[in-house]
Amino acid sequence: MTLPNDSPAHAVAAKGAAACGPLANRMRPLDLDGFVGQRHLVGEGRILRNMVERDGVTSMILWGPPGVGKTTLASIIAKKTSAEFVELSAVTDGSREIREIAAAAGKRRRSGRKTILFVDEIHRFSKTQQDLLLPFVEEGTVTLIGATTENPSFEVNSALLSRCKVFVLNPLGTEDIAELLGRAARDGFPGENVDVPDQVFHVIAEYSNGDARTALNILETVVSFSPRVGGTVKVDGDILSESAGRRMVLYDRDGEEHYNIISAFHEGMRNSDPDAAVYWLARMLEGGEDPLYIARRLIEAASETVGLADSTALRMATSCYYACQELGERECALILAETAIYLSLAPRTNAVPMAIGHAMWDVHHNPAEPVPMQIRNAPTRLMKEAGYGRGYQYAEDSAEGVTRMQCLPDSLKDRRYYEPGPKGDERFYRRRLDALRDWKAGRRKDPPH
Repeated sequence: MTLPNDSPAHAVAAKGAAACGPLANRMRPLDLDGFVGQRHLVGEGRILRNMVERDGVTSMILWGPPGVGKTTLASIIAKKTSAEFVELSAVTDGSREIREIAAAAGKRRRSGRKTILFVDEIHRFSKTQQDLLLPFVEEGTVTLIGATTENPSFEVNSALLSRCKVFVLNPLGTEDIAELLGRAARDGFPGENVDVPDQVFHVIAEYSNGDARTALNILETVVSFSPRVGGTVKVDGDILSESAGRRMVLYDRDGEEHYNIISAFHEGMRNSDPDAAVYWLARMLEGGEDPLYIARRLIEAASETVGLADSTALRMATSCYYACQELGERECALILAETAIYLSLAPRTNAVPMAIGHAMWDVHHNPAEPVPMQIRNAPTRLMKEAGYGRGYQYAEDSAEGVTRMQCLPDSLKDRRYYEPGPKGDERFYRRRLDALRDWKAGRRKDPPH
């Protein structure tokens, strides 16, 4: 828990941190004019800017990826508001701190003063802790500002979420980050003259994937390793490539981006776009995804989007899974890509998922239909005497290899679940199934062979 913003100790601590902390902290702006990005929220006349400038902040959730300005916005609000500004960390603080802050806020409220409570990483609060916050937000004891990298629809209690305005912060553009880096090179290294080519700013911006904090950390590292020539720090591309390391890949295996990218991978295959499928596959692999997870999703896609239009697809996807169990990372990438491309180019049908979907609907929305007597198992004499198995027709004993025996419950005897499509192998299944149904209905003399 941090100190209130009107504490003398808070002011001294903040000043010291700004002077000697990381570059990202030293470059934190004091007002919205110095804030980079998020113009849809803090541009002239925009809603969040109006709230801050008029000191009319309401409870809100700031949702966005790391390094896009959530904490910076909170710090600007802290400097601009006449309300008491108190911070909580969902990582280190808990229920006791919530109660203490709420009690102090209640006293301020009775004396006519407001309290703004900033909760960083609010998604890390448990349901119990979020429930504890709810009445204080609902009654107006505190105005809540929560920051989260996770989708608040999933991570914040619906009751608490309904009392907050959600502001979505986007990854920063390359030009925005390059602008911030130029400002940092000029103002962020007191006592030093730092010379950085504009191209280096753009390369760092591209490395950082929209994360200003990462970009500033890279710049700080590059400057610290660069030579001093005649009192000037000279930064060049070679130092950058040595210091920056491998480019970040935005992929959280446990977060929303994980599901966004696997969805994009599926949609690329579904839409017969092998280029998109291979790109999203590469994003997953570069982000450290388990190849076996991807292989399992390929098996699902083979049944869901290709199905019986190409029965080879499922065999290929299954073989891919077993191959990935034995292969190294590079070999896995190759066979995963091969399978994804095959599924992208295969003929598609949704007849199988539609069939099981309709059958499941009937199962859930109709009473448990009894199994027809003729196809019930009759292992005992008592069951045979009760009529179990009476009228059973063994298909292999018939000259046609098929019988007209009813196998669905009486209430569903004419139901059609599987309807083959017109593409790939399903054209053959369509002809055969139509012929079988016509024969069983007496519209055809001979069954298909």
